[in-house]
Amino acid sequence: MTNPSITIQQGLLSNATFKASPNKNSRPNSDDIRLIILHGISLPPDQFGGSWIDDFFLNNLDPDQHPYFQEIYQLKVSSHLLIRRDGSLIQYVPFHERAWHAGLSTYKNEENCNDFSIGIELEGADQIPYTDEQYQQLMVCCTSLIEHYPGLSKNTIVGHCDVSPGRKTDPGKSFDWLRFRASLSAF
Repeated sequence: MTNPSITIQQGLLSNATFKASPNKNSRPNSDDIRLIILHGISLPPDQFGGSWIDDFFLNNLDPDQHPYFQEIYQLKVSSHLLIRRDGSLIQYVPFHERAWHAGLSTYKNEENCNDFSIGIELEGADQIPYTDEQYQQLMVCCTSLIEHYPGLSKNTIVGHCDVSPGRKTDPGKSFDWLRFRASLSAF
């Protein structure tokens, strides 16, 4: 089977739409990328589609559009990538820069996972199954990232729940880790 990888140039995926988030800064070491953190997001909660996630990561979320937005619109967060329900891909932060996705987090006794990780958001919710298109795109993205960054491997992919236990639950019980890991093992 041929590896369906995509090109990464200047920290950007060739098949992603780039929307520059202001919620980023420099990594302590731009070459130290050794973890991928998978997240789940839906805005409003359990609803899909629309521009709300983009607006949130670009600091344009209108608090008057939904009661939940009043709780979060002032947060300054971002992710490197978003995989929508249809598999389309949006990138907000180049990989060599630090996106603000993990918050208080620890991986193998090292805090501040944003310093050395790539954040991938899946448009979804803990209790709603992710789509076939999302699994396919996630496999392609992770395979390409592993090929490009020597510190990454199929064993350095975790959920937000793994680095922030008790605080975060995403990507949730609906994420099929066995299916995802099997797809990575095929390459």
